[in-house]
Amino acid sequence: AAENPGAPPQTQPTQQRASKWGTKDEDDEDDERERRYEADDDAAKPDFGLSGALAKDENHGNVYKGHVLKWTEPDDARKPVDRWRIYEYKNGEQVKVLHIHRQSAFLIGRIKDIADILTMHPSCSGQHAVVQFRLKVLKDDLDEVRVILPYVMDLESTNGTFLNGERLAPARYVELREKDMLKFGSSS
Repeated sequence: AAENPGAPPQTQPTQQRASKWGTKDEDDEDDERERRYEADDDAAKPDFGLSGALAKDENHGNVYKGHVLKWTEPDDARKPVDRWRIYEYKNGEQVKVLHIHRQSAFLIGRIKDIADILTMHPSCSGQHAVVQFRLKVLKDDLDEVRVILPYVMDLESTNGTFLNGERLAPARYVELREKDMLKFGSSS
């Protein structure tokens, strides 16, 4: 075999050969440290689902007096120009008149801090329903008329909201008309 006179002499590898960056014992130690940081199959997977943290943040969410509201006002929410009223009846007799034309939305529920219309019946939820005034554009052949009308929405309450005896679908706005009868839960 031809030898290269300028090349360094070849040596036989040994069992305790030093690696390029340290001894074999140091390499084993590094390997052990790396194994500690490898993910186990049993390790918890990251959860990138919605946490609700932004909704609870008073600067970005829909929080009022420390309570996260179940609804947000739509873009077409308006304060009404007409003087709308709700007449409250108990056992067939008129109890009081609620003037609901003074703001764009009225929350109905049992939480005293945030409810605009307080219902103390045990079948009513903390945030039971909302009466929301919204701008509606009525188009005719010649004109376009803008009116502000009341709508009601059940806020996914346990015992439901009833309009003229029929249970409303939750989280859907339904237009209210004069002489409509609203019932919240199983109140009388």
